[in-house]
Formats: sequence, C-alpha cells, structure tokens
Amino acid sequence: MKSISFIGLGNMGGPMCGHLLKAGYDVSAFDIAPDALERARAAGAHVAGSAAASAQGAEAVVTMLPAPAQVEEVLIGEGGVIAAMAPGTVAIDMSTSSRSLGERLLAAAREREVELLDAPVAGQSIGARAGTLAIYVGGPADAFERARPLFEVMGDPGRIFHLGPNGAGYTVKLLLNLLWFIQSVATGEVLSVGVRAGVSLAKLHEALVGSPATSNFLERDVRMVLDGGDYDDAFPMRLVTKDLGLAVDLAREVGMPVELSGLVEQIHRRARAAYGDDAGEISAIRLYEELAGLKLRLPPSG
Repeated sequence: MKSISFIGLGNMGGPMCGHLLKAGYDVSAFDIAPDALERARAAGAHVAGSAAASAQGAEAVVTMLPAPAQVEEVLIGEGGVIAAMAPGTVAIDMSTSSRSLGERLLAAAREREVELLDAPVAGQSIGARAGTLAIYVGGPADAFERARPLFEVMGDPGRIFHLGPNGAGYTVKLLLNLLWFIQSVATGEVLSVGVRAGVSLAKLHEALVGSPATSNFLERDVRMVLDGGDYDDAFPMRLVTKDLGLAVDLAREVGMPVELSGLVEQIHRRARAAYGDDAGEISAIRLYEELAGLKLRLPPSG
C-alpha cells in the first residue's frame, strides 16, 4: 500500500502523518483545523477538502481522532469515509475508542467490503514525534499484515501487537490506560500517607522501588511530580476522564463489576473539576498532596 489517506492531524496525528510522508508514502490529508492542514501541506501531503475526499482513491485510510463521537461522525456519519472507500481497501482507526462503536464500524465496513482494523496507540505526543509508539491492533490477520509496514513507520516495530479480532485493540488500550491511572492514584495515596507518617519521601520512594510492589509508574512516571512538580500536561485531564469512562463502560458491557475502577474514575473527575480540563494526567496526585497538606518533592540530586 502506497496511497494513504490520513484524517486527524493534531498532536498525535500530525507527527504520525509526517513519518508516513518521510517514508515515501503518497498521503492525502484532512483535518478541520486549517493550520494543521497547512503543516501537512508543507510536509508534502496532498490536502483534501473533506474527510471523504481524502479517502477517495486511497488504499488505506488512517484516522486519529479525539473521541468516539468524532470517529463515528468521520467514518460512518453522513458523507462518511467508509462509504467513500473502494472494496478491498483498509480502514485503520488509531483513536482510543469503544468496542461498541467498533461493532458499528465493522458492520459498515463489511457492507462496503472494506477491511477494518482498530489500532490505538500508547506513547503520547513524544512517541508520535519520535516514531516510537506502541500500537495495539484488532482485526483480521491478513489486514494486519498489509498494514504492518505503516505501523512500523509510525511506531516501534518491537511493540506492535496483533491482539485478535476486531475490538481487541480498543479493549487492550482502554485496559492499559485504566491500569496506569489506578497506579497513579495508588502511588499518590501511598506516598502521601507515608510522608504524613513521618517517613522521608526519598527513603520511602527508594524502598518501594526496590520492593515487590514496584512498577514502571513508581520507578519512572511519578518522578515527573517528585523531581519538578510536573503533572504531565501532554495528556490533558479531559482525555483522561474520557478514557476512564470508556474503560468503565466496557466493564459494564461485559458484566464485570469494577468497584475500584469506578472509584478511580471519580477521583480523576474530581481532579478535573479542581484543576481544569487541561490539567496534566497525573493531577490526581495533586489532590492527595492537598489533602495531606504537603508537596511530594524529592531534594535536588547532587
């Protein structure tokens, strides 16, 4: 596949599209933001007047959109992209979306004889710019193999996972996000209790990192807060609560009670209400700092 439509050129999609252009793909791009379109044009993309126009003649269509509502509108809404695609082509949605929407997308794709992959990513905008995203793919194995060269351009070839049938990619992405945000809340709570109990933050953190309870979050991610008070606004709270809501909805759809996940979702909604839609994704820890009346900061090293 050499002719690609790329729809959604924001903080994630813009760099991902750029990697395809640098790799020599013929890309027709669309976004509702004129400045994003101009950046794509300057990088060498053909600029389309609509999402459907971008898809015409493309062998694969890649979408990278903010939320399920936009995915639904672009792909199967009035004048949607799937209806404009030729039989035998591949639609690849790389947004974080829901399994229930994926089922509706699949029905529309089958009617059009279009292959469909759900392929959400992890790695934030820094990974999109570096081309090191992890990619979680659901859909037919043959369509996955056709799309693999695209994924290897946009992501880390060692972290491209074919997880099963349609919907598996969406599911795993929601669950890994859920687990990460559970760890964020648990870490903020544990560190705040320990410091309030009189333990040195540095010694507490060192002991936990060296214990059976350690995690990548505890060892690496929370250091943004501990070292500099950075709550990581690269991924804003409005998207955090969107993803957590989708994960809790997924659990309910499959009949699984998730008391802990529901509580974690509510804590993050409190953080969003307190600090705003654009607050950083680790802002739940800030709630614990305020409850404890302290700042979780390590002394400068050296």
